[in-house]
Amino acid sequence: MPPPASASPPSVQSLDRRGLFRAGLLGAGLAALPVAAAAAQERGFTHGVASGEPSANSVLLWTRFASGDPVKLRYEVSDSMDFAKVAASGDVEATPARDGCVKPVAAGLAPDRWYYFRFIAPDGSMSDIGRTRTLPMGDTSRFRMAVVGCSNIGFGWFNAYAHIAAADAFDLVVHTGDYIYEYGAGTYPAEGEAVAGRTLVPQTEIIALADYRLRYAAYRADPDLQRLHQLYPMIAVWDDHETANDSYRDGAENHDPATEGTWDMRKRVAMQAYHEWMPVSDAPWAAYEIGNLATLFRLETRLTARTKPFDLTTIIARGGDNPAAMMAALDAFRDGEWRDENRTLMGAAQEAWLAAGMARSRKEGKTWQVLAQQVIMASLSLPKGIADNLSDGMPAYIRKRLLAAAATSRAGLPFNMDAWDGYPAARARLLKSAQETDANLIVLAGDSHNGWASELDNEGAAAGVEFAGHSVTSPGAEGYLPWIKPADFAAQSVSRNPQLQWANTGQRGYMAVELTPASATSEYRFVSGVKTRSATLASAQRISTKAGSARLDIG
Repeated sequence: MPPPASASPPSVQSLDRRGLFRAGLLGAGLAALPVAAAAAQERGFTHGVASGEPSANSVLLWTRFASGDPVKLRYEVSDSMDFAKVAASGDVEATPARDGCVKPVAAGLAPDRWYYFRFIAPDGSMSDIGRTRTLPMGDTSRFRMAVVGCSNIGFGWFNAYAHIAAADAFDLVVHTGDYIYEYGAGTYPAEGEAVAGRTLVPQTEIIALADYRLRYAAYRADPDLQRLHQLYPMIAVWDDHETANDSYRDGAENHDPATEGTWDMRKRVAMQAYHEWMPVSDAPWAAYEIGNLATLFRLETRLTARTKPFDLTTIIARGGDNPAAMMAALDAFRDGEWRDENRTLMGAAQEAWLAAGMARSRKEGKTWQVLAQQVIMASLSLPKGIADNLSDGMPAYIRKRLLAAAATSRAGLPFNMDAWDGYPAARARLLKSAQETDANLIVLAGDSHNGWASELDNEGAAAGVEFAGHSVTSPGAEGYLPWIKPADFAAQSVSRNPQLQWANTGQRGYMAVELTPASATSEYRFVSGVKTRSATLASAQRISTKAGSARLDIG
């Protein structure tokens, strides 16, 4: 059974690989219940349950009930699995217009407490029983988050999700985006790379509302993802693949208006499906108070205000075929357009909201100011000579990007213009706000598929730390740089980049992040692989920071 409401799950720090399964499995209680027993049915409860958006007194609940007509569902929340005493309840209508998805908010709950919830249909049928937790209020000695991102179903099994569920050691799951991927079969992964049994629906790239809904349904049919949602509340941000690759306010790298319609329409339907299928609020950004310990800020850096990312290959092409002219074009870009003060990821309104929020959080005495957001904030350049051994058999788009990144590195530029590195003025504004408010800034990031830990600075002064997480399944640098051992590339990257203190560029998994009044720790956990279904860990790496230090300790 899960711990009683007055207790806490085991400490992240206390668990080793063998002990995870002894201490973490949910015994004869929730673990023995079926996950979405009705998933194969065309009507009724189809995809289990989920929860999210926790506060000290409320939690958003989710389920899906498929029916041709609107159906009124009853939801119940209790502190016991037998629902002998109902702490919150209400009615909500599942309609075809929302794809049968419902998201009521259960209010009036007690802080820092585990609850169970379920939905009941008019015919008496019931959803799976879910478990969720409210945020603490007042003195808080510890808070644990599992941080995940980049879960491409075609590349393998969601073993990181399975391990998090088995660990039973967290208060919350944070998803940094790329919860789904938009590509059609044979694109990413390419033909021959897809793992058998990982079905993609629909087989084409998703563009219309029905396409996005089907893709979410396919992902949410995965038993490990269902179990993750069944056991923990989630705070999620979208990245680019919830719409289309390298998306921004006015378009995306792989969106063609001539054949795929307007970007505004695609963005609208993608966000509609996201808000239907995910246990999230409709607010594009939000703050969550974790007692007197931390404020967690959920940011939106993709679709609301982001300026179009720079295309480095286009910048280089300004020099034609002349190497000297190419470098001159990069130098001019570095000293001009790249530093444009008007370029933004968040927009002025969100920047002001975050600055005020960090100031308020510190004024209220909260130790940590944590950003749950999409892309890497640390500055990263490729090691020199990285493109010296490019293979002729490498896909053309990867070869093109690596050659461009190598050239930009020689010009003193970072390689990923789709991250904060493409928006240095916006990054400086955020870090300056953190410095001016004396924030203990922790940045959580995803997107890159690799693990990075960095010490952030602004104008030479310490500004915070970043724990950038590796992917659940999507391949990292090991898939693009096969001639370099991942450990060698990681070491070269740390040597090349002053902010970067540690890297892992060859394994999949998740981060176990623990906050205390004295320190914050990210344990990078690496699964044994993703080609077969398994919840086994291969290794782990602990990295900590002391409150007030803005420095990392590599354990």
